[in-house]
Amino acid sequence: MPNTTSTPITTNIHRKAKTNSVALITGASQRIGKAITKNLHDTGYCVIIHFYKNEQAAQDLATRLNQQRENSAIALQANLKQTEEITTLAEKAQAHWGRLDLLINNASTFEADKATEALKTVQWQDIIDTNLRAAWLLSNLLKTSLTKHHGSIINLVDIYAERPLKSHSIYSTSKAGIAMLCKSLALEFAPYIRVNGIAPGAILWPSNQEESSETQLTHQQVILNKIPLKKLGSTKAITETVQFLIRCDYISGQVINVDGGRSINI
Repeated sequence: MPNTTSTPITTNIHRKAKTNSVALITGASQRIGKAITKNLHDTGYCVIIHFYKNEQAAQDLATRLNQQRENSAIALQANLKQTEEITTLAEKAQAHWGRLDLLINNASTFEADKATEALKTVQWQDIIDTNLRAAWLLSNLLKTSLTKHHGSIINLVDIYAERPLKSHSIYSTSKAGIAMLCKSLALEFAPYIRVNGIAPGAILWPSNQEESSETQLTHQQVILNKIPLKKLGSTKAITETVQFLIRCDYISGQVINVDGGRSINI
Protein backbone atom coordinates (compact mmCIF):
# COMPACT_ATOMS: atom_id res chain seq x y z
CA MET A 1 0.00 0.00 0.00
CA PRO A 2 1.12 3.60 -0.57
CA ASN A 3 2.97 5.46 2.15
CA THR A 4 0.12 7.50 3.66
CA THR A 5 2.56 9.67 5.59
CA SER A 6 4.08 11.08 2.41
CA THR A 7 3.32 14.71 1.68
CA PRO A 8 2.05 15.43 -1.85
CA ILE A 9 4.06 17.87 -3.94
CA THR A 10 2.90 21.44 -3.47
CA THR A 11 1.09 22.81 -6.54
CA ASN A 12 -1.24 25.66 -7.39
CA ILE A 13 -4.19 23.26 -7.61
CA HIS A 14 -6.57 24.25 -4.82
CA ARG A 15 -8.07 20.84 -4.20
CA LYS A 16 -5.92 17.77 -3.68
CA ALA A 17 -6.97 14.24 -4.52
CA LYS A 18 -8.32 12.10 -1.73
CA THR A 19 -5.65 10.18 0.15
CA ASN A 20 -4.51 7.17 -1.86
CA SER A 21 -6.76 7.90 -4.84
CA VAL A 22 -5.57 5.84 -7.80
CA ALA A 23 -5.68 6.73 -11.49
CA LEU A 24 -5.02 4.58 -14.54
CA ILE A 25 -3.92 6.53 -17.61
CA THR A 26 -3.60 4.70 -20.91
CA GLY A 27 -0.88 5.81 -23.30
CA ALA A 28 0.72 7.60 -20.38
CA SER A 29 4.42 7.53 -21.29
CA GLN A 30 4.46 10.47 -23.69
CA ARG A 31 2.79 13.63 -24.98
CA ILE A 32 -0.62 14.50 -23.48
CA GLY A 33 -0.86 11.25 -21.52
CA LYS A 34 2.44 11.96 -19.79
CA ALA A 35 1.37 15.52 -18.91
CA ILE A 36 -1.90 14.25 -17.41
CA THR A 37 -0.06 11.59 -15.42
CA LYS A 38 2.43 14.05 -13.94
CA ASN A 39 -0.34 16.50 -13.07
CA LEU A 40 -2.46 13.85 -11.35
CA HIS A 41 0.58 12.72 -9.39
CA ASP A 42 1.26 16.32 -8.35
CA THR A 43 -2.26 16.56 -6.92
CA GLY A 44 -1.85 13.44 -4.78
CA TYR A 45 -2.87 10.52 -6.97
CA CYS A 46 -1.08 7.22 -7.19
CA VAL A 47 -0.74 6.67 -10.92
CA ILE A 48 -0.72 3.59 -13.14
CA ILE A 49 1.23 4.37 -16.30
CA HIS A 50 0.01 2.22 -19.16
CA PHE A 51 2.26 1.75 -22.18
CA TYR A 52 2.43 -0.54 -25.18
CA LYS A 53 5.85 -0.28 -26.84
CA ASN A 54 7.57 2.64 -25.12
CA GLU A 55 8.67 0.74 -22.00
CA GLN A 56 11.78 2.81 -21.30
CA ALA A 57 9.87 6.09 -21.23
CA ALA A 58 7.16 4.59 -19.01
CA GLN A 59 9.63 3.11 -16.54
CA ASP A 60 11.65 6.34 -16.46
CA LEU A 61 8.51 8.31 -15.66
CA ALA A 62 7.51 5.87 -12.91
CA THR A 63 11.00 6.08 -11.42
CA ARG A 64 10.95 9.88 -11.34
CA LEU A 65 7.51 9.98 -9.73
CA ASN A 66 8.47 7.40 -7.11
CA GLN A 67 11.51 9.49 -6.25
CA GLN A 68 9.15 12.39 -5.57
CA ARG A 69 6.75 10.25 -3.51
CA GLU A 70 7.55 6.69 -2.53
CA ASN A 71 5.38 3.89 -3.93
CA SER A 72 3.14 6.23 -5.92
CA ALA A 73 3.61 5.07 -9.52
CA ILE A 74 3.82 1.86 -11.51
CA ALA A 75 4.10 1.10 -15.24
CA LEU A 76 1.99 -1.64 -16.85
CA GLN A 77 2.26 -2.90 -20.42
CA ALA A 78 -0.69 -3.93 -22.60
CA ASN A 79 -1.52 -4.16 -26.27
CA LEU A 80 -4.94 -2.52 -26.41
CA LYS A 81 -5.84 -4.50 -29.53
CA GLN A 82 -5.81 -7.73 -27.49
CA THR A 83 -8.75 -8.55 -25.21
CA GLU A 84 -6.66 -10.78 -22.95
CA GLU A 85 -4.08 -8.05 -22.36
CA ILE A 86 -6.74 -5.44 -21.61
CA THR A 87 -8.30 -7.83 -19.11
CA THR A 88 -4.92 -8.42 -17.44
CA LEU A 89 -4.28 -4.67 -17.34
CA ALA A 90 -7.60 -4.10 -15.59
CA GLU A 91 -6.92 -6.87 -13.06
CA LYS A 92 -3.43 -5.60 -12.22
CA ALA A 93 -4.59 -1.99 -12.05
CA GLN A 94 -7.26 -2.81 -9.48
CA ALA A 95 -5.09 -5.19 -7.48
CA HIS A 96 -1.94 -3.13 -7.00
CA TRP A 97 -3.34 -0.58 -4.54
CA GLY A 98 -6.67 -2.35 -4.01
CA ARG A 99 -8.77 0.38 -5.60
CA LEU A 100 -9.30 2.58 -8.65
CA ASP A 101 -10.82 6.06 -8.61
CA LEU A 102 -10.10 7.46 -12.05
CA LEU A 103 -9.69 6.08 -15.57
CA ILE A 104 -8.22 8.25 -18.30
CA ASN A 105 -8.70 6.65 -21.73
CA ASN A 106 -5.98 8.55 -23.56
CA ALA A 107 -4.20 5.97 -25.74
CA SER A 108 -4.84 6.56 -29.43
CA THR A 109 -3.58 5.73 -32.90
CA PHE A 110 -3.50 8.65 -35.33
CA GLU A 111 -2.74 8.01 -38.98
CA ALA A 112 -4.03 8.81 -42.44
CA ASP A 113 -6.14 6.29 -44.34
CA LYS A 114 -4.12 3.70 -46.23
CA ALA A 115 -3.97 3.73 -50.02
CA THR A 116 -5.67 0.41 -50.84
CA GLU A 117 -8.91 -1.15 -49.68
CA ALA A 118 -7.09 -4.23 -48.39
CA LEU A 119 -4.81 -2.11 -46.21
CA LYS A 120 -7.73 0.02 -45.06
CA THR A 121 -9.55 -3.09 -43.86
CA VAL A 122 -6.65 -4.04 -41.61
CA GLN A 123 -6.19 -0.43 -40.54
CA TRP A 124 -9.88 -0.16 -39.62
CA GLN A 125 -9.54 -2.99 -37.14
CA ASP A 126 -6.32 -1.63 -35.65
CA ILE A 127 -7.59 1.93 -35.13
CA ILE A 128 -11.09 1.03 -33.96
CA ASP A 129 -9.70 -1.56 -31.53
CA THR A 130 -7.13 0.83 -30.05
CA ASN A 131 -9.09 4.07 -30.03
CA LEU A 132 -12.63 2.87 -29.28
CA ARG A 133 -13.04 -0.77 -28.36
CA ALA A 134 -10.26 -0.70 -25.75
CA ALA A 135 -11.80 2.30 -23.98
CA TRP A 136 -15.22 0.62 -23.92
CA LEU A 137 -13.85 -2.68 -22.66
CA LEU A 138 -11.54 -1.17 -20.04
CA SER A 139 -14.33 1.04 -18.71
CA ASN A 140 -16.59 -1.99 -18.26
CA LEU A 141 -13.88 -4.11 -16.68
CA LEU A 142 -13.17 -1.38 -14.13
CA LYS A 143 -16.80 -0.51 -13.46
CA THR A 144 -17.05 -2.36 -10.14
CA SER A 145 -14.03 -0.65 -8.59
CA LEU A 146 -14.97 2.76 -9.97
CA THR A 147 -18.52 2.33 -8.64
CA LYS A 148 -17.27 1.41 -5.18
CA HIS A 149 -15.25 4.62 -4.96
CA HIS A 150 -17.69 6.87 -6.84
CA GLY A 151 -15.05 7.28 -9.50
CA SER A 152 -14.80 9.02 -12.82
CA ILE A 153 -13.87 8.24 -16.42
CA ILE A 154 -12.40 10.85 -18.75
CA ASN A 155 -11.98 9.98 -22.42
CA LEU A 156 -9.68 11.88 -24.74
CA VAL A 157 -11.75 12.60 -27.82
CA ASP A 158 -10.81 14.98 -30.69
CA ILE A 159 -12.42 17.95 -32.40
CA TYR A 160 -12.52 15.75 -35.52
CA ALA A 161 -15.22 13.69 -33.83
CA GLU A 162 -17.63 16.42 -34.91
CA ARG A 163 -16.12 17.47 -38.24
CA PRO A 164 -13.93 14.84 -39.91
CA LEU A 165 -10.34 15.36 -40.96
CA LYS A 166 -9.84 14.73 -44.67
CA SER A 167 -8.03 11.46 -45.48
CA HIS A 168 -8.50 10.32 -41.86
CA SER A 169 -11.95 8.74 -42.09
CA ILE A 170 -11.16 5.77 -39.84
CA TYR A 171 -9.52 7.90 -37.16
CA SER A 172 -12.36 10.45 -37.24
CA THR A 173 -14.93 7.66 -36.97
CA SER A 174 -13.15 6.17 -33.96
CA LYS A 175 -13.19 9.51 -32.17
CA ALA A 176 -16.86 10.06 -32.98
CA GLY A 177 -17.44 6.71 -31.30
CA ILE A 178 -15.51 7.82 -28.22
CA ALA A 179 -17.68 10.96 -28.00
CA MET A 180 -20.82 8.80 -28.03
CA LEU A 181 -19.19 6.45 -25.51
CA CYS A 182 -18.98 9.35 -23.06
CA LYS A 183 -22.73 9.87 -23.32
CA SER A 184 -23.71 6.20 -23.39
CA LEU A 185 -21.61 5.14 -20.41
CA ALA A 186 -22.64 8.25 -18.48
CA LEU A 187 -26.19 6.86 -18.61
CA GLU A 188 -25.22 3.25 -18.01
CA PHE A 189 -22.82 3.91 -15.13
CA ALA A 190 -24.87 6.56 -13.33
CA PRO A 191 -25.32 7.50 -10.57
CA TYR A 192 -22.02 6.36 -9.11
CA ILE A 193 -19.60 6.93 -12.00
CA ARG A 194 -19.32 10.11 -14.03
CA VAL A 195 -18.11 9.83 -17.63
CA ASN A 196 -16.89 12.82 -19.63
CA GLY A 197 -14.58 13.66 -22.49
CA ILE A 198 -12.01 16.23 -23.53
CA ALA A 199 -11.57 17.05 -27.22
CA PRO A 200 -8.16 18.67 -27.77
CA GLY A 201 -7.44 20.85 -30.76
CA ALA A 202 -3.89 21.79 -31.75
CA ILE A 203 -2.01 21.05 -28.52
CA LEU A 204 1.14 19.27 -29.68
CA TRP A 205 2.18 18.97 -33.30
CA PRO A 206 2.27 15.35 -34.53
CA SER A 207 5.67 14.14 -35.66
CA ASN A 208 5.78 13.38 -39.38
CA GLN A 209 9.10 12.00 -40.51
CA GLU A 210 7.93 11.83 -44.12
CA GLU A 211 7.47 15.59 -44.49
CA SER A 212 10.20 18.19 -44.77
CA SER A 213 10.49 20.86 -42.07
CA GLU A 214 9.26 23.46 -44.54
CA THR A 215 6.16 21.42 -45.42
CA GLN A 216 5.40 20.80 -41.76
CA LEU A 217 5.63 24.53 -41.01
CA THR A 218 3.28 25.28 -43.88
CA HIS A 219 0.73 22.78 -42.61
CA GLN A 220 1.03 24.13 -39.08
CA GLN A 221 0.42 27.68 -40.26
CA VAL A 222 -2.71 26.58 -42.13
CA ILE A 223 -4.04 25.11 -38.89
CA LEU A 224 -3.11 28.16 -36.82
CA ASN A 225 -4.96 30.37 -39.29
CA LYS A 226 -8.16 28.44 -38.47
CA ILE A 227 -7.85 28.96 -34.72
CA PRO A 228 -9.66 32.08 -33.50
CA LEU A 229 -7.18 32.50 -30.63
CA LYS A 230 -4.32 32.29 -33.20
CA LYS A 231 -2.02 30.15 -31.10
CA LEU A 232 -1.06 26.58 -30.31
CA GLY A 233 -2.56 25.19 -27.14
CA SER A 234 -0.61 23.64 -24.27
CA THR A 235 -0.79 20.45 -22.27
CA LYS A 236 -1.57 22.67 -19.28
CA ALA A 237 -4.91 23.50 -20.87
CA ILE A 238 -5.69 19.79 -20.99
CA THR A 239 -4.53 19.01 -17.45
CA GLU A 240 -6.53 21.92 -16.06
CA THR A 241 -9.63 20.59 -17.81
CA VAL A 242 -8.99 17.15 -16.34
CA GLN A 243 -8.82 18.69 -12.87
CA PHE A 244 -12.03 20.64 -13.51
CA LEU A 245 -13.88 17.47 -14.52
CA ILE A 246 -12.56 15.64 -11.46
CA ARG A 247 -13.66 18.40 -9.08
CA CYS A 248 -17.07 19.23 -10.53
CA ASP A 249 -19.32 16.39 -9.42
CA TYR A 250 -22.40 17.55 -11.34
CA ILE A 251 -21.06 17.10 -14.87
CA SER A 252 -21.46 13.82 -16.74
CA GLY A 253 -21.91 12.81 -20.37
CA GLN A 254 -20.21 15.95 -21.68
CA VAL A 255 -17.32 16.53 -24.10
CA ILE A 256 -15.38 19.76 -23.61
CA ASN A 257 -13.53 21.17 -26.64
CA VAL A 258 -10.12 22.57 -25.67
CA ASP A 259 -9.14 24.00 -29.03
CA GLY A 260 -8.83 27.78 -28.99
CA GLY A 261 -12.20 28.02 -30.73
CA ARG A 262 -11.16 26.00 -33.75
CA SER A 263 -14.19 23.70 -33.62
CA ILE A 264 -16.44 26.64 -34.52
CA ASN A 265 -14.21 27.67 -37.40
CA ILE A 266 -13.31 24.44 -39.26
